Amino acid sequence: MRTVAEHQSVVAELLVRTEVVELGLAEAAGLVLAQDLVAARALPAFDNSAMDGYAVRAADVAGASVEHPVALPVAEDVPAGRVDGPPLAPGTAHRIMTGAPVPEGADAVVQVEATDGGTVTVLVHEERVAGTHVRTAGEDVAVGETVLTAGTELGAAQLGLVAALGEPTVRVHRRLRALVLSTGSELVAAGQPLVHGQIHESNGVMLCTALRAAGAEAEQLHFVADDVEAFHAALAPRLEHVDLVLTSGGVSAGAYEVVKDALTGQGVEFAKVAMQPGMPQGAGRLRGVPVVTLPGNPVSSLVSFEVFLRPAVRGAMGHGRTHRRVVRARLTEALDSPQGRRQYRRGVLDEAAGTVRPIGPPASHFLRWLAASDCLLDLHEETTHLDAGSEIDVWVLDT
Repeated sequence: MRTVAEHQSVVAELLVRTEVVELGLAEAAGLVLAQDLVAARALPAFDNSAMDGYAVRAADVAGASVEHPVALPVAEDVPAGRVDGPPLAPGTAHRIMTGAPVPEGADAVVQVEATDGGTVTVLVHEERVAGTHVRTAGEDVAVGETVLTAGTELGAAQLGLVAALGEPTVRVHRRLRALVLSTGSELVAAGQPLVHGQIHESNGVMLCTALRAAGAEAEQLHFVADDVEAFHAALAPRLEHVDLVLTSGGVSAGAYEVVKDALTGQGVEFAKVAMQPGMPQGAGRLRGVPVVTLPGNPVSSLVSFEVFLRPAVRGAMGHGRTHRRVVRARLTEALDSPQGRRQYRRGVLDEAAGTVRPIGPPASHFLRWLAASDCLLDLHEETTHLDAGSEIDVWVLDT
């Protein structure tokens, strides 16, 4: 048997870094920046007001108070977006809105709450020093400054910054394209009636969702029958358009294992991995395209995806954070595990309390317990028993 670590290395080596492409900002969400972003513009681009209020010369409001307000004629209104604002003459004020350009000659802004709000003449109730409530050009980002480095994942804040700098596109590692096959003549689409011996297909939906959550593109090829010729006929025309073929089912030791029958001797190696659930695995290349084969039981399939494929997929797209977050937590009850197998049990984590509660049996067909879990409990190969209160590694299945 392979160890988990050995098979993780086999899968990781299959997937190469995706190409660099230039995308619009909406398309780039969640992807990884391929080169440093250097600011071609300052941010802010001009001195602007941090408040709704009045642009003034600080010297003109020196000594102002509620008891002795300073009266200034309001010469102009300067809303955000005005581009032709005239200079501020000494002894006057301009009514100004947040984000509007500070007029030439003004060196401070008095917020409206410190005035009577006048529109012809304003009474200023508080003095201000030069620079008050003025956002100066370039104080956030200077021209030529590196604001995002290659390898940065582009989330909401990062894309907001790119847009604020006026860049319509970014260069990123493109999404990995995966084709997901669910094999088995017993499979029937959800919503369709079953006859005895048939089951509703679930792995394809589950694995496509997991791939998309990891940032990849995923297409599902529905219901490949247990027939080697049908398998190759369905797969062949799609190989040149994908970076990964992911199958579930048909890899065990019995008869009618179509994936194993179709891919043995074709560049895909099948192995047993010392883990529970998910012992039968396969990985290799078919006509140069990476192929990963997962077991068909639903829990085995998704746990195998988490253990082997999710880190490799994210690494291929340039993500620095490829693995799930791991925390240490105390068991709320005792657990047993088979010797020599790395077992992944389902659980519910109370991170604030530092505890984890195992849920459901260890067998690979109890899908409802996987759906109710928010973590995986990682019991290493040498572990056969853990008492309640023992600390354990917990994979947090959050994002």
